[in-house]
Amino acid sequence: MLVKVYGSAVFGVEATTITVEVNIDKGIGYHLVGLPDNAIKESNYRIAAALQNNGYKIPGKKITINMAPADMRKEGAAYDLTLALGILAASNQINHQNLNKYLIMGELSLDGSIQPIKGALPIAIQAQKEGFKGFILPKENANEAAIVNNLDVYGVENIKEVIDFFEGKSILQPTFFNTREEFFKSIDFPEFDFSDVKGQESIKRCMEIAAAGGHNIILIGPPGSGKTMLAKRLPSILPPMTLHEALETTKIHSVVGKVKNSGLMTLRPFRSPHHTISDVALVGGGTYPQPGEISLAHNGVLFLDELPEFKRSVLEVMRQPLEDREVTISRAKFTVNYPSSFMLVASMNPSPGGYFNDPDAPISSSPAEMQRYLNKISGPLLDRIDIHIEVTPVPFDKLSEARKGEPSHIIRERVIKARQIQTHRFENNEKIHYNAQMNTKQIDKFCKLEADSKELLKNAMERLHLSARAYDRILKVSRTIADLEAQNQIQSHHISEAIQYRSLDREGWLG
Repeated sequence: MLVKVYGSAVFGVEATTITVEVNIDKGIGYHLVGLPDNAIKESNYRIAAALQNNGYKIPGKKITINMAPADMRKEGAAYDLTLALGILAASNQINHQNLNKYLIMGELSLDGSIQPIKGALPIAIQAQKEGFKGFILPKENANEAAIVNNLDVYGVENIKEVIDFFEGKSILQPTFFNTREEFFKSIDFPEFDFSDVKGQESIKRCMEIAAAGGHNIILIGPPGSGKTMLAKRLPSILPPMTLHEALETTKIHSVVGKVKNSGLMTLRPFRSPHHTISDVALVGGGTYPQPGEISLAHNGVLFLDELPEFKRSVLEVMRQPLEDREVTISRAKFTVNYPSSFMLVASMNPSPGGYFNDPDAPISSSPAEMQRYLNKISGPLLDRIDIHIEVTPVPFDKLSEARKGEPSHIIRERVIKARQIQTHRFENNEKIHYNAQMNTKQIDKFCKLEADSKELLKNAMERLHLSARAYDRILKVSRTIADLEAQNQIQSHHISEAIQYRSLDREGWLG
């Protein structure tokens, strides 16, 4: 007897429905075809034990299973439940009348309990598009999948529950998730707050500008000056995620199985990979492509601490995603795209010893050593970082102050107002949402300078030996500073402040 059941495979952040055809005929054997990986090939052992422990069995006949489309690679143990129900239905151990109305996924334990899967959200989206009545999956993934409207999502803990449901012996209750209500109810404030930061007013000002315009930023300073502390607090002043951003971010994290039981991510991600990370782990890829750290940071912050310690090859592969805000991974038979629109925050010491030009430093580095250290970071990568700022250690009198600094929620209000100005400015452009994303055309249109501002910028570039790549960055940052002051026209003091934030472009820093 031939029976069809339905599962799903995730490629990139999109899902493809997989038709599992189970045919049972005279003879003996178990044949699984359709490009399954080893985890799927081993499923017959898990299925046999799970069925036996719940009063069922694999029939002693010839079982042929095809996973279509047969030219698409399938991976993972999430098809266990799909295959098990197909075998039970094809051997007439359960009723198969309504089986084709549901998409079914889940990994089986030997006792029949069902373990969580990856990619529940994109699978649920595809199931709803293709008109399935419902989606049966592990209970731990139910809230995640229930974000999708017009699809009954049934979270189950054991294969017996699913069998009884199709046999009409019990009723499964669909998981209800009011996406909008839950989103606005669960919006939380980040753990770290700028009120904890003593002193560093100029650096906090930089972070506010970076957040307001979505600018990439690099902090340069000796150990203990507060670079990491400041970076961890950046998400607390970024505007709250919109519902669309939350769904987009949740979808990426769903693919790698990092969504918690709450179902919907409401805080902007903050990713801080170690400097030993590989290029594949950072940008994504692998034999079976998975999102990397830069995609997991989508709509949030990617923090690279001790930037020169990262392998140069790792940093170089970031250049294209920083520009295009997406990662394209190509293989012989397919291509996948992962979104990667994030703010890059990097930190570094000014020299290998960390205390260049500090007369009280315990370790000193020669200018040649410092130059070699700084040259680990390529010009094209620095070209994509708008703000360079030097961080100096906080003096004792500031550290010992009892008074708290300005809290994040006050700074965030100013950032939100500046972002609203930018949203209105770019409302007719789907690809540009804030100042850091402007290209040459938008810079020419929205960053026009008066004569005194233009003269100031010209003199600064000549006297400070600023590189040509600094020109556009200064204009973008100036535009953001003007937006924070709700000014339509970029003024000379906006330009003057933006010029200060190009430390690494000055002669003597980088060759």
